Amino acid sequence: MIVNLTPDGWQIIYQQAHALLAAQLAWQWQPFGPADRWVGLLAAIAQHDDEQERWDGHYGLTPAGAPANFTMKEFSLAQATGVLRAARFQGQWRSLLTSMHLSFLYESLRGQQPEIDAFLDEQKADQQRWRRGLKVTKAEAQQAYDLMQWCDRLSLILCRQELPEMGRHLEISTGPDGQRHEVVQPAPGGPVQVTPWPFATREFSVSVEACQLQQLQFKDDAELSEAIHQAPIVTLRWDFAR
Repeated sequence: MIVNLTPDGWQIIYQQAHALLAAQLAWQWQPFGPADRWVGLLAAIAQHDDEQERWDGHYGLTPAGAPANFTMKEFSLAQATGVLRAARFQGQWRSLLTSMHLSFLYESLRGQQPEIDAFLDEQKADQQRWRRGLKVTKAEAQQAYDLMQWCDRLSLILCRQELPEMGRHLEISTGPDGQRHEVVQPAPGGPVQVTPWPFATREFSVSVEACQLQQLQFKDDAELSEAIHQAPIVTLRWDFAR
C-alpha cells in the first residue's frame, strides 16, 4: 500500500487502487494497435498490482508501529509468481506485459540469489515465447509496455503526492510515442499539465480512493487492519488540462 503522512494521521492508498488510476491515465491516450490488444493493455495496467501477498489482514508495520509503505517491503518471489500466475488466466498478451513489468522492476536484483536469477531468466524466455505465439514484434511489445510503465509512474507521482511545488517540472518517463514527458502543476490545486501533451483530449479528470487514518501507531497488523476497515474513505481527484 502507499502511505502518506497527513497532519492528523496517515493516508492509505491500496496499490490496486493506484493501478486503476494508472488505467484511467492510459484510457486518455490515443489507442494504438488492434482493438483486442488495446483492451488487453488497459486490463494489464489496471491489474498489474493484483495478487498482492496476504492483503487481507496483513499490511505491514514499521519498527515504530507506523503503516509500512510499499517501498519498505522486500522483494517477494512468491508475490511476483502470484502476479504472473493471475495474468496467465487472461492469455498471452497480458502475461507478456506483466512479465515485462516484473523484469523492469526486479532485473536490478540479479546476482543476489540463485532463485531470483532463475525467475528473471524464465521471464526472458517466456517473453520470447509469448511474442512468437502472438506474432508480435519486440518493438510492438515494447511500445505497449512503455505505456504501461509511463502510466504506472505518473499514477505513483500523484498517489505519493510528488507533484513539485512552485510550478517545477518533474520527469515522468519515455512514453509509447518515444518522447520523454514531464509533469507540472503551475498553481497549487490547479490543473496538472504534461509536456509534451500526449493525450487524445484537451482536458480530463482522474481519481483514486484513499483511507484516512487518525492514529499514528499500531501495536500489530490486526489493529491496523481494523483501523483501515473502519476509516473514512475520501476520493482524491486531479484535473488535467493542455
